[in-house]
Amino acid sequence: MGDPCLRYERSDAIVVIKIDHPARLNAMSFSMWQELSGLVTRANADEAVRVVALSSVGERAFSAGADISQFDERRSAAAAVAEYEAVVTAGLTALENSGKPTVALVRGICYGGGLILSLACDLRFVRQDARFCVPAAHLGIGYATSNIALMIKKLGVGPTSDILMSARVLDSDEALRLGIANRMWTQAGFEEGAATALRALAGNAPLTIRAMKRGIAELMKADSDRDLTAADLAVSQCFSSEDYREGQKAFLEKRDPQFRGR
Repeated sequence: MGDPCLRYERSDAIVVIKIDHPARLNAMSFSMWQELSGLVTRANADEAVRVVALSSVGERAFSAGADISQFDERRSAAAAVAEYEAVVTAGLTALENSGKPTVALVRGICYGGGLILSLACDLRFVRQDARFCVPAAHLGIGYATSNIALMIKKLGVGPTSDILMSARVLDSDEALRLGIANRMWTQAGFEEGAATALRALAGNAPLTIRAMKRGIAELMKADSDRDLTAADLAVSQCFSSEDYREGQKAFLEKRDPQFRGR
């Protein structure tokens, strides 16, 4: 077994960033958090990539969160805590701000920082055995305000308060109801179902998706911080693109469009 790391795997237009630390239920080490933003940036810089997926090695866990075995070293002294949080925030921000759609593929345990990782993605495709929890209240850990803000943005105040204060485990049905999960498949159907959904997402118009992501990001901000002009510009660029003409032509010819992101 090698050292814990994030693996970068590309297949056609889809990049999978894979959490590889199965001995600790894919807990994220400090070095793995450090790797994350660079790998997302790499995927965004590749014009051939249309979708970025975040997955994991093994069947038992998407991620059990941060690697607790490093807490004495990385999350005890104030300076170390600040450095740790800055590195985690950089990785999460890279996922949130990705110009390409991001999807978490969740099997098994998705706890703590693993849940936050999944929420930093645009979408979460889950296997029926997925389980979600933020156990900080059972561990005496101070939970980062930035993580709470992300949870509120994606789930709302009520569900966030319940998840954090109860520290209880949610099954996939409840996760689907609360919006943690966007789509769910049985254990037998997950691999094929999620792969088909990723390919369909990769086949959609990248400029349109980028404009949608920009619009969603701006509308989630406070009114005073919104840059709706930039969001509207991204929309207008879709209508002047080659992809717009290709979409119309493909519709009339009753075929799948071949978008180029131009």
